[in-house]
Amino acid sequence: MSERGLQLALEADQSLPVHLSWCVKDGYLRATGWTDQAEVFTLGIWGPGEIVMPELLTHQPVELRALAPARVLEWNPDPAEHLCCSATHMQQMGMLLRLTRIRPAEARLFNLLIWLGERFGSATDQGRSVPLEAMNLTHRQLAEMASVSRVTVTKSLGHFRQQGWLQRVDELEVLTKTAITLFQGMR
Repeated sequence: MSERGLQLALEADQSLPVHLSWCVKDGYLRATGWTDQAEVFTLGIWGPGEIVMPELLTHQPVELRALAPARVLEWNPDPAEHLCCSATHMQQMGMLLRLTRIRPAEARLFNLLIWLGERFGSATDQGRSVPLEAMNLTHRQLAEMASVSRVTVTKSLGHFRQQGWLQRVDELEVLTKTAITLFQGMR
């Protein structure tokens, strides 16, 4: 586990070289691929303290971009980190693939929010926070991740808020415990 020297400060949507491994110091990165029909899909998302090894992502071509302003360090993983990163990358891709099978689309989006909350949020008295603002996730990006339209994301988020399943609590977006229980049964 060692730094190689290259340190980058990225703006939102700025891309990174995919032939290098990176340690995320601050911010969030997203790896994407695209189909022959130019449909974008997510291969993984990484946050502070995580190592990204784009060469482990089986889909090519792949693009690695900052979701929000980020600081990264070029990383030379040791064999144990390589093995751990491989398992982590596979788990993420597996979860993202499972999400695409959930019906209806609204349940798929909510389960994506649950997954993001589990990975990057924290437990609260009301439920689980989802750092949508910190991650700088747009409705388009959420749509790509959940394999739904942007319009579906906008309508569904409004519906989640109207139902009280997604609430604003002290500057945080929080998925309520009741809603998490309801939607996790659809995984």
